[in-house]
Amino acid sequence: MTHRIRVGINGFGRIGRAIFRKNLVANIFDIVAINDINPDPSNVVYQLNYDTTYGALNPTFKVTGNQMTNGTYNFIYYKYDRIDKVPWRDHDIDLILDASGVHQNVLAARRLLETQPNLYVLVTHSPEEVDFTMILGANEADFNPDKHRLISSSICDATALAPCMKLVDDVFGIYNGYITTLHPWLNYQNLMDGPASSWSHPGEIYHHYALGRAMVGNIIPKPTSAVEAACKVLKNVDIKNIGSFSYRTPLPIVCSADITLNLRNTINKNDIITQFKKAEQKQVWRIFLNNIDPLVSSDFKQSDYSAILDHRWTDVIGGTMLKLVLWYDNEWGYASRVVDQVAYITSFADQLKGKNETRY
Repeated sequence: MTHRIRVGINGFGRIGRAIFRKNLVANIFDIVAINDINPDPSNVVYQLNYDTTYGALNPTFKVTGNQMTNGTYNFIYYKYDRIDKVPWRDHDIDLILDASGVHQNVLAARRLLETQPNLYVLVTHSPEEVDFTMILGANEADFNPDKHRLISSSICDATALAPCMKLVDDVFGIYNGYITTLHPWLNYQNLMDGPASSWSHPGEIYHHYALGRAMVGNIIPKPTSAVEAACKVLKNVDIKNIGSFSYRTPLPIVCSADITLNLRNTINKNDIITQFKKAEQKQVWRIFLNNIDPLVSSDFKQSDYSAILDHRWTDVIGGTMLKLVLWYDNEWGYASRVVDQVAYITSFADQLKGKNETRY
């Protein structure tokens, strides 16, 4: 784009703030307006400034009227309960990031786009009602800026899994397999046993009752949508052939994935490692990182890679059964790819802008 990208964020929870912090470092676009249901702007600034996982910002932000500023960076704060109530057009915004996780905001975003022909909305989960689901390193080449305006950036697990599965399938062919993810706690979970309330559908209780058990002191087995989300962007991998399962772990950050794949072609361990090393060397975005050091989960905190392949555990059994272990920071790594997606999506805007006399 010939002008600086202008972005709004709807939903300023863990992911919204991670995206904001990542962009403070990357400085790829300007976040000019933020909307969240939190009615206390001072509390919003407090949560932005001080973070148990990622530390304190320096300089910190403060509230000045309806703006928040750190002296050099400013944005307007709104507190509407729905994305289409926010006066985004007043800020000449190119793209809205919906990081609320609330399903109704996806539907409301569609209505918003009907009145604003040059706007994009990028949703930070994996709903069905979008025009396109994008995972960098897997299917970004299929993005059509003319047709795809309500876009999903998928979920953290799929952001890690899909590029790895695509590489393996493209080179060696995937017949079937099974994936187990180990995912840290999320903020809808309970400190003490109780019902698990849905975040995406407020007022609903998750039917998976075990998820309501105390997040501290328990490893909680649960279903996962990780493989379903990954297979949305993989043309040649049939979800019916990939089983999945998850553990919710009593940790604040960093996921792991244990992947077993039966391949169509015979390989050895060196073949697979070589392919991932080649991919790391030529990649456009920080998708793959190859690791052989004796590291543990906390060592991968604030890594901006989509997937760190831990080749200490890479193995091939019988020439066709592949074992991979991945690590990924489920907030920072995911937020890093969302920032990259914003730049990628809006890079097409100038060629489209001429098709409309006005921006909105």
